[in-house]
Amino acid sequence: MAEVLVVYHSRTGNTAKMAEAIGEGAKSSGVNVSVKKVGDVNLDNLLSASGIIIGSPTYYGQMASEIKQLFDSSSPVRGQLENKVGAAFTSSGSSEGGNQTTLLSIIQAMLIHAMIVVGDPMETGGHYGVVAVGMPDEKVLNACRLLGLRVGNLVRKLSA
Repeated sequence: MAEVLVVYHSRTGNTAKMAEAIGEGAKSSGVNVSVKKVGDVNLDNLLSASGIIIGSPTYYGQMASEIKQLFDSSSPVRGQLENKVGAAFTSSGSSEGGNQTTLLSIIQAMLIHAMIVVGDPMETGGHYGVVAVGMPDEKVLNACRLLGLRVGNLVRKLSA
């Protein structure tokens, strides 16, 4: 069965809450789901997943160094993540915190791996992925569930 891997870094718990909601949404599509802190992820996890959703707090308009380290360490599997489904999410302390550039920094790394990227068509302000400002409210958590569901559905279609 196809698997979606949700990877995140979180200091305050906000990004972790988003990751759990994304995992719920993906699971509702009928795929296997793993939600893991970035420090618990290895290259085999990336290779075995059909979909990879990555979330990070926004630090200086970029992904957290822990997430960047995962991408930096993924160069040995470059070319092997091709056509896997990817998506991004982020949280920050303010609406001017660089959310969009953080999402783009994650998506840029996914595109270098030739992944298929799913955006956020919802009205959470994310466009490129789901965004929370502060603690995610129910609207954001619903957007997270929908993003997970969309990725899970696409993974199922591509794996059929």
